[in-house]
Amino acid sequence: MNYLVISDNHGDQAILQTVFDAFSHRVDAIFHCGDSETTRDNPVFDNVIAVEGNNDPRGAFPDDVVQKVGDETVFMTHGDLYGVSMGLTHLSLKAQEVGATLTFFGHTHQLGAEFEAGCLYLNPGSISLPRGQYAPIGGTFAIVTTTPDNIAVTYYDRKLNQLPDLQQKFTR
Repeated sequence: MNYLVISDNHGDQAILQTVFDAFSHRVDAIFHCGDSETTRDNPVFDNVIAVEGNNDPRGAFPDDVVQKVGDETVFMTHGDLYGVSMGLTHLSLKAQEVGATLTFFGHTHQLGAEFEAGCLYLNPGSISLPRGQYAPIGGTFAIVTTTPDNIAVTYYDRKLNQLPDLQQKFTR
């Protein structure tokens, strides 16, 4: 299965449309981790699973989503409500509680992935306002590819270029 994970576009609807147009036919599901600064009725979110970020209009999207896609249980949240800026402890407790095999979040604007206790924790970075050591890339999103034995994470930049130096593969 292939999942597109994107976050923190902060009002830049054009980049969402560009990414979704280019990749929607290549993935089984699209996840947006919040801070879109728009509402659910925006057509760009047709066929997109999305959560509310701390900069979104209140009630625009749910705070959390638990979604079964294929053999995976995906838990997604923006991250602010779980203190992800201070660590992943609260997020991982919730992921364990819901039986997640994939956990997607944003908020920090810093890309990263780790695999622990049978669950992938992925922040795709901010597509519009990146922070941290990868900020010079200018924005990122991720494609997560799962098989029964492996999980691969491939990052892309705003120009839809694959970033092979950032690719990660985890064995289940």
